[in-house]
Amino acid sequence: MSPTPRKRLKHKPTSSSSSTSSISLMEPPKSMFPSKAELLRLMAVLAIASSVALACNFLLNFLNSTPKPFCDTLIIDPLDSISDSCQPCPSNGQCYQGKLECVHGYREHGNLCVEDGDINETAKKLSEWIESRLCEAYAQLLCDATGTAWTQEEDIWNDLDRHELLENFGSDNSAYLYTKSRTMGTIDSLLETRINSFGIKEFKCLDSVAEYYKPFTCRIRQWISRHVFVIVPVFALLVACTLLLVKVHQRWYLATRVEELYRQVCDILEENAVMSNNLNGKCESWLVASHLRDHLLLPRERKDPVLWKKVEELVQEDSRVDRYPKLVKGESKVVWEWQVAGSLRSSATRKTREGSKLTSGEGLSRSTDQQSHTSKTEPKALIF
Repeated sequence: MSPTPRKRLKHKPTSSSSSTSSISLMEPPKSMFPSKAELLRLMAVLAIASSVALACNFLLNFLNSTPKPFCDTLIIDPLDSISDSCQPCPSNGQCYQGKLECVHGYREHGNLCVEDGDINETAKKLSEWIESRLCEAYAQLLCDATGTAWTQEEDIWNDLDRHELLENFGSDNSAYLYTKSRTMGTIDSLLETRINSFGIKEFKCLDSVAEYYKPFTCRIRQWISRHVFVIVPVFALLVACTLLLVKVHQRWYLATRVEELYRQVCDILEENAVMSNNLNGKCESWLVASHLRDHLLLPRERKDPVLWKKVEELVQEDSRVDRYPKLVKGESKVVWEWQVAGSLRSSATRKTREGSKLTSGEGLSRSTDQQSHTSKTEPKALIF
């Protein structure tokens, strides 16, 4: 009897190994997704491609699109100018066959005609130059009667031709003529115009503007001539008042100076007489009047005989002074002498000295010092 075959035992997988194999079957491989660097390169490629596509699209649209032509200016029916096939002609421009041409004084700026600033500035400067010349000539006529008032239009045109500002236009004859016409239009509004008997247009500066071009001396002369009937009486009144004030001041000065000289004469005569009395007649008690005059008067005052004459009148009226002629060095002179016996000034001086002796010892010493100082500064007697 054959032995029975042995069955192989199959090992059952464990639960852990079965779960791991199932998870590995469910996860996708790592090579299936791009890396971070690959994503950045992809985004850069897409951005460049988009930019190139947009640029090509814009270039094609720009090349394929043609601007609309301008509608002709000479169209009779205004409804025909409003059309989708053309754009209206701008102001200050002339359009023909779809092309724009700006009138003189304007330049093309896109689809518009704007004013030319250079031409306007040149026309403004030329008009100011013409106005200044005409106003100066008219002002000279009003002041000196040597200028001109009216200037013909042809002369102004010739002056403009010689101006250096028009040389900048060169061979552009249209701009040259337009600038001149623009200048004449501005002058026409600034100046006074008329048509003379020959039918020629003439220009003249306004009277109100010509006043500002007159010289200052001319304005003064004209103002004086217009107000002469007021200026002359006022000027005469001022001169009379000035002369009156000067005369009053001279009289006051003369009276003040005469009194001052008279007091000085009395002081000198009295001091000379007291000194002569104290010295027992060793010096003369009189003084020569002319010598005293030259001693007291200033050099400029000696030319005025009225001043010393007034002093002599006061001395003659003074009873304390004797006046008599005397022969001095062989010449007859008029001398003045002070009367010591009748001197009120000497008695008053003596009373003052006696009163000073009755003061206290301290006061006496102070008065003695003061008298000694006064005697040093006191002027000595004049010896003529």
